[in-house]
Amino acid sequence: MTSEVEPNVFDQPKRIRAAEYVRMSTEHQQYSTENQADKIREYAVHRGMEIVRTYADEGKSGLNIGGRLALQQLIKDVEEGPVDFQIVLVYDVSRWGRFQDADEAAFYEYKLKRKGILVTYVAEQFENDGSPVSTIVKGVKRAMAGEYSRELSAKVFAGQCRLIELGYRQGGPAGFGLRRTLIDQTGSIKTELARGEHKSLQTDRVILMPGPEQEVETVSQIYRWFVDEGIPESEIATRLNDKGVLTDLERNWTRSTVREVLSNEKYVGNNVYNRISFKLKKHRIVNQPDMWIKKEGAFEAIVAPEVFYMAQGIIRARAHRFSNQELIEKLRKLYEHRGFLSGLIIDEAEGMPSAAAYIHRFGSLIRAYEAVGFTPDRDYRFLEVNKFLRKLHPEIISQTEREIVDLGGTVIRDPATDLLRVNQDFSISIVLARCQTHDNGRHRWKVRFDTSLAPDITVAVRLNQPNNAPLDYYLLPRLDFGLPRISLAEHNGIEFESYRFDSLDYLHGMAELTRIRRAA
Repeated sequence: MTSEVEPNVFDQPKRIRAAEYVRMSTEHQQYSTENQADKIREYAVHRGMEIVRTYADEGKSGLNIGGRLALQQLIKDVEEGPVDFQIVLVYDVSRWGRFQDADEAAFYEYKLKRKGILVTYVAEQFENDGSPVSTIVKGVKRAMAGEYSRELSAKVFAGQCRLIELGYRQGGPAGFGLRRTLIDQTGSIKTELARGEHKSLQTDRVILMPGPEQEVETVSQIYRWFVDEGIPESEIATRLNDKGVLTDLERNWTRSTVREVLSNEKYVGNNVYNRISFKLKKHRIVNQPDMWIKKEGAFEAIVAPEVFYMAQGIIRARAHRFSNQELIEKLRKLYEHRGFLSGLIIDEAEGMPSAAAYIHRFGSLIRAYEAVGFTPDRDYRFLEVNKFLRKLHPEIISQTEREIVDLGGTVIRDPATDLLRVNQDFSISIVLARCQTHDNGRHRWKVRFDTSLAPDITVAVRLNQPNNAPLDYYLLPRLDFGLPRISLAEHNGIEFESYRFDSLDYLHGMAELTRIRRAA
């Protein structure tokens, strides 16, 4: 199985065992995984092959291998071997991937080939036999697959820009105080779209309209507090939370969510697009205003333009470029007020430039601290916390493995990602959420989901205030939490608390239950 020599499988008289790999990037794709599988099985019958294993990536982009768990598993199975098949059947070159670098597609195929496993593209006109002709044609096909994605991306972007200029909304939630509304091709209103709902007809379009009167009034109150009374965003967030007002995502307000309301032009009816680019799964780019696509007056405004632009003037005045001396003076005043400094304190203080700004200007926070006479003994505590977290994470993973195995279950641990596969039934990712204390004395825990691994369950281990021991555990299913991160408070709503546990006993019980169910 590890031979470097390419076996000529078609000369073997015995029935050839094969695996199939199928992929589609969207649910609306012309060639579904079922259609691909039909063609592959038809090919297998004519060639005397038996399909013994199926690897399927449904709804996964072919631009890179991230998130394509089936392809990753296929490569892993072959490399760890032995496997019970000799060949992998794929519908065509593009189903293997539309990698922007054709060499990447070749690399993954070679990883199988060096283990003696061939990859065959059943719908292509060439035989993937390693001959010079097949190598050239395959290289061209790979380049064409990548170019197709680039051309499609450009066409889609141009179409989206045109719709923006016509005043239609393109993706994303409406935001607090606004609602997405569906209209037909004549401009007549059809219905309001709830969160997660999409249009069903190609000719329909989406616009923004004012939401419930109470939300619209709350938006106006936010602007009055900020513009007329000079109240900072963090204090506005505190006032809203004290009143029991939730954001459009039914969460507590933060400084950043208040800033979003104060700075987004959709509240004055402007339709703005392309502020951030993330094309072809490459680097996320924040574009300059001259690259934005904008349609003014596209929607009904819920904030008067003069009030909105006064708010922007206040925000810009606070964000002007400070001289080195001004930065040091601000930091000195903050130090005198708080008695000590840290990156978190700088970021949370109103009117202060970010900690990143100090690092960029002075090379490090330590140098900025020295300029104001602060010896950052306290700031070194994070080193001890990080040391503890690096030790705690593998301990929790190992303990979880042992508990499940003791209950008679099976656990497969990916050494590269620490993803746990339990009883071949569900996957687990364990993350640590450190406690952060804000200026107002409140504690927050940020939980980041590993969206590239797409675990079925994320176990968020919430640490205590000193960050030296677990406080409790949140078992968060992927189906219920589709965001890249969430923020937990000391006391959370039922949508979070229903997933909170004092230990991992419930998780261990889940593993035992799936083992019993599989055995039955």
